[in-house]
Amino acid sequence: MYKTTEITSAEIASDNPVHQRLLFPYVEAAKLVRGKVLEIGCGWGRGLELLTQTADQYTGIDKNDELIQSLRQEYPQATFIQANIPPLSGLADNSFDFIVTFQVIEHIQNDDLFVKEAFRVLKPGGTLLLTTVNRLFSLTRNPWHVREYTADELKKLLLRYFPKVDTRGIHGNGKVMAYYEQNKKSVERITRYDVLNLQHRLPRWMLQVPYDLLNRLNRNKLLEQDGLAAEIQHTDYVVTNTPAESLDFFYLAKK
Repeated sequence: MYKTTEITSAEIASDNPVHQRLLFPYVEAAKLVRGKVLEIGCGWGRGLELLTQTADQYTGIDKNDELIQSLRQEYPQATFIQANIPPLSGLADNSFDFIVTFQVIEHIQNDDLFVKEAFRVLKPGGTLLLTTVNRLFSLTRNPWHVREYTADELKKLLLRYFPKVDTRGIHGNGKVMAYYEQNKKSVERITRYDVLNLQHRLPRWMLQVPYDLLNRLNRNKLLEQDGLAAEIQHTDYVVTNTPAESLDFFYLAKK
């Protein structure tokens, strides 16, 4: 299931800081969503236990057929669709009360169509909950990402279709930021050998395998360093109103 470090595991110890960071917005979303909920990019189901408890009807979409088949067995009360998106083919206009899409838009080539389709399938008054990384806090180029955003760039994209966008950010406490600084120093020690700046000059597909190998080695090293990686929990993150200074954006766009 975890074929790349981009599909962060809840079971691999060195993935724990990232897993907890990705779990946190689901905890927040579970406080907000109700009715018919669509998750775009449900992955292996990190937040399904939370979302299916609060939604009257849950639908998940992902391009990975293996994961979709597994989730159908685990959550027979929910609906799962295997599809490459956008568009959201087969989903009717004005169908969902909420859309949840966490750490997905950075992987989408046509991000404008992605947002347009989310707007289309939401009911009037419905809300899109979207997270993605803050480009300003990325430590290196991630070849699995098509693009990353600043706070203003993401807001402008959503405002093309949504009349109201609530811009929030996900911040970490001292423990989280101490790990971030450890990670930053470790990554800098690795990337100093990239004297030709190949990480920004080579096509993404050429970088994905070496990125995964180095990323895994780096995470394992940080876990062994002082145990901090194992201590981080989702409760070490918080939502604030200062997205530009956050690790991740947590935006709510209302139709």
